Amino acid sequence: MRCAGTKRLEELCTLSWRAQNQLTSFNGLKPRFNATKEATFHSSTQRTQTQLQKPQSKSGDADIKQWNVAISSYMRNGRCKEALRVFERMPRWSSVSYNAMISGYLRNGEFETARKLFDEMPERDLVSWNVMIKGYVRNRNLGKARELFERMSERDVCSWNTMLSGYAQNGCVDDARRIFDRMPEKNEVSWNALLSAYVQNGRMEEACVLFESRENWALVSWNCLLGGFVKKKKIVEARRFFDGMNVRDVVSWNTIITGYAQNGKIDEARKLFDESPVQDVFTWTAMVSGYVQNRMVEEARELFDKMPERNEVSWNAMLAGYVQGERMEMAKELFDVMPFRNVSTWNTMITGYAQCGDVSEAKNLFDKMSKRDPVSWAAMIAGYSQSGHGYEALRLFVQMEREGGRLNRSSFSSALSTCADVVALELGKQLHGRLVKGGYESGCFVGNALLLMYCKCGSIGDANDLFEEMTGRDIVSWNTMISGYSRHGFGEEALRFFESMKREGLKPDDATMVAVLSACSHTGLVDKGRQYFYTMSEEYGVTPNSQHYACMVDLLGRAGLLEEAHNLMKEMPFEPDGAIWGTLLGASRVHGNTELAEVAADKIFAMEPENSGMYVLLSNLYASLGRWGDVGKLRVRMRDKGVKKVTGYSWIEIQNKTHTFSVGDEFHAERDEIYAFMEDLDLKMKKAGYVSKTSVVLHDVEEEEKERMVRYHSERLAVAYGIMRVPQGKPIRVIKNLRVCEDCHNAIKCMAKITGRLIILRDNNRFHHFKDGSCSCGDYW
Repeated sequence: MRCAGTKRLEELCTLSWRAQNQLTSFNGLKPRFNATKEATFHSSTQRTQTQLQKPQSKSGDADIKQWNVAISSYMRNGRCKEALRVFERMPRWSSVSYNAMISGYLRNGEFETARKLFDEMPERDLVSWNVMIKGYVRNRNLGKARELFERMSERDVCSWNTMLSGYAQNGCVDDARRIFDRMPEKNEVSWNALLSAYVQNGRMEEACVLFESRENWALVSWNCLLGGFVKKKKIVEARRFFDGMNVRDVVSWNTIITGYAQNGKIDEARKLFDESPVQDVFTWTAMVSGYVQNRMVEEARELFDKMPERNEVSWNAMLAGYVQGERMEMAKELFDVMPFRNVSTWNTMITGYAQCGDVSEAKNLFDKMSKRDPVSWAAMIAGYSQSGHGYEALRLFVQMEREGGRLNRSSFSSALSTCADVVALELGKQLHGRLVKGGYESGCFVGNALLLMYCKCGSIGDANDLFEEMTGRDIVSWNTMISGYSRHGFGEEALRFFESMKREGLKPDDATMVAVLSACSHTGLVDKGRQYFYTMSEEYGVTPNSQHYACMVDLLGRAGLLEEAHNLMKEMPFEPDGAIWGTLLGASRVHGNTELAEVAADKIFAMEPENSGMYVLLSNLYASLGRWGDVGKLRVRMRDKGVKKVTGYSWIEIQNKTHTFSVGDEFHAERDEIYAFMEDLDLKMKKAGYVSKTSVVLHDVEEEEKERMVRYHSERLAVAYGIMRVPQGKPIRVIKNLRVCEDCHNAIKCMAKITGRLIILRDNNRFHHFKDGSCSCGDYW
């Protein structure tokens, strides 16, 4: 049975002859015919002015009031169309009618409709102005809000508070203060709005000065300032302030408990929890969250089980505890019995599975979600990216765009990181364009992801241009550029960036010094490397870790100082790991020190028995010395242990398509044309003086066969195809999954000189920029 209120609304909607003979003028609003029923209209302004000026009977006023009540009722329930139908059937409109419609539209997110109706109003009262100003503030258009505010002929304290709150909520604290100082009359809302502005923007000194400037603050203001101390992690000041409060409510207790819990003082938080005179669901949740944040999951679960009432935050906090501890079985068990789940619940589970490497289960949950937010997409994209499923991550990013998912900084950053990992430069550039349009480019978070993408994709020039344009560069930005120039073989430029960073006032960290030592290693700057290594603890407070020692062993080993490198390893404050022994093995191979190479290899085989790369390095050394018997023994040992050599392959991206090559590739669609081109190029190279270095061939075969084998290595096939298909004037970018061999390195230098092309090759260790017959590494790799 319909209620009386609904029946009355329907009666109002069918009133009067005039309400049934109207034509549309504004968004479905119909102007009245004039008295002669001619097909001409008064303007909206003339019509409404006449109606507002008409003497109205008491019964008429009562009718208008009922119509206005109907409009407000519909708007409160989100039924804008029904409200509009009531509005346009009214015999006359008052300013209250207009205000009800405007505020209703604003409440329901139809800002433009509200603005147009406001502009059509013939006469506006104070409420009309205040409502519209509040609409502009909520729409984050403070300029227009201020413009309306200054046009007002009269203002009340509500007008001033709206502007004050607008500036405060958008971080314009100084503008908020100027409005506050101009106010002819202030109420509790005014004072609290300014106090909140100071607190929310971390300006606690000014907040305290304001607080001390008057007495009789409301409890909400006390809690606001208390929350400010907690947010700034000033727990001592927070406790002193809390103890000085004459009146405390449950919010006060919850705030101080949260403060202690978030600052690692969980015992004090629990003591306050037990002392709290009133404990609501938020008090219990604050304590559970505190235990979770302090990695005390068992204590969190014990308290969680005792909770008299739980809300979504309580369940999600406990779930997050299991996920953070990578206890996904317990998390799944809790997830399955949760009485309600929100998007955050699903996101937590997806993130947990992804971080544990179970991407398939993460995707299974992702596919079951009825509603996804930007965090959902970003978590799944990051999961794919971090687990090495780069192309799946990019496909999901494209799917998100197609389905209208809102892009955020996190999803952009994950997509860019994936582009860097799979060296998808063209897609990375397209994402860069999207970032510029979306206004995300300038921030450090996304800006650093862009820098890394350009550096890893071999476009160090674009990275430098972006770095120069970035505002608010942080230590990660500088480290990325120093490391980037180092890996590209421009060690001197990397060290210039390092000195510039120090002049900017930034203190080097662990990652900075790894990049600096790596730059010295890649460029052969032994003395500089020694100086940085032995002074970084005193000058920058950076204690050498395994990565710094690995860089030094690499630096000394490349320079042939194998004994010094070995002695440094003996002096290390911890046992060398497989990576450091591998570095020494690589250097021993280059310099032909079989004895030291065998010592390093034995250490590695004990630590990492399935590391095929180390077997290959030692095999290379034996082969270069003609010790084919030892090469054979190593192969047998690899076979017996089930160790398989990683297959080498190279790829090149041309017009958003990736072309992959293996040694002696027979599967590329254009193989005949590629091999014919290479035969011709090989003749030109020999005329230019190129001679094959067949010692890199690890097989005991004839010299002519060795020449044929090195000629069709994967990187040379990819470079040749790039010369064929990449337009003249553009760099040729090739990626190889293994270290480039010495013969191919020499060959590509010659190819670059003959063709006049810039060839950028990324192997598994560094970048090589080949131009005019030379390489950026200075043949030191």
